[in-house]
Amino acid sequence: MAGHSKWANIQHRKGRVDAQRGKLWSKLSKGIIVAAKSGGGDPNTNFRLRKAIDDAKAVSMPKDNIARAVKRGTGELAGGDLEEILYEGYGPGGVAVMCETLTDNRNRTGPEVRMIFAKFGGEIGKSGCVAYLFQRKGLFIFDGASVDEENVMEVALENGGDDVESTDDGKLQVTCSPEQFQKLEEALQTAELVTEVKEVTRLPQTMVDVELSIAKRVLRLLEALDEHDDVQTVSTNLNIPDDVMDED
Repeated sequence: MAGHSKWANIQHRKGRVDAQRGKLWSKLSKGIIVAAKSGGGDPNTNFRLRKAIDDAKAVSMPKDNIARAVKRGTGELAGGDLEEILYEGYGPGGVAVMCETLTDNRNRTGPEVRMIFAKFGGEIGKSGCVAYLFQRKGLFIFDGASVDEENVMEVALENGGDDVESTDDGKLQVTCSPEQFQKLEEALQTAELVTEVKEVTRLPQTMVDVELSIAKRVLRLLEALDEHDDVQTVSTNLNIPDDVMDED
């Protein structure tokens, strides 16, 4: 089944924003803190923590930073009082936007996120207003030219994968339930199938097309949200035109 890999495109653009290493490390530290706080400080028994540490190592976060973040999460050091808050709303053209945050001060984060929505032509809605448009999924993306599709499909379907899709931009995309993510990740690693992306994220069930000028405005909103220190992930159901993604 062919389709668009707009999530990958958004993350590619997002990577340019996250090139500010200090800001990225700060966000990843928060992810480690919350993972350790919710499931303990041992990555061997806390999959969420292991994933957060792997993400940190992938961008060369120093071991000391990682260790401090784990200790903050377990309460051995101060600074681990973080709260997970999900903001839902609409961007220009009525497209759905979901924004996951980790904050130590909801009275600061809420107004700031609301102001970003307003500044870029969107608005925050009530809880649940757009969540039904998304599914939480484990996602793996491969370079279609560097892997054997039949091999990927076989490993995926035998280890909890629920869909394998060839995208228009030459990628191979595998999805699974969040509960099957760890099993499938380990199976893909054992089969030496290298991923470009592996993450539990929110995927839109259907995409929305808007005119080019509105798409550009939505993208500016997404990038502004992503630049906020407390924002961990941003999801949208916008079908972003390739010529918008190609712009610097």
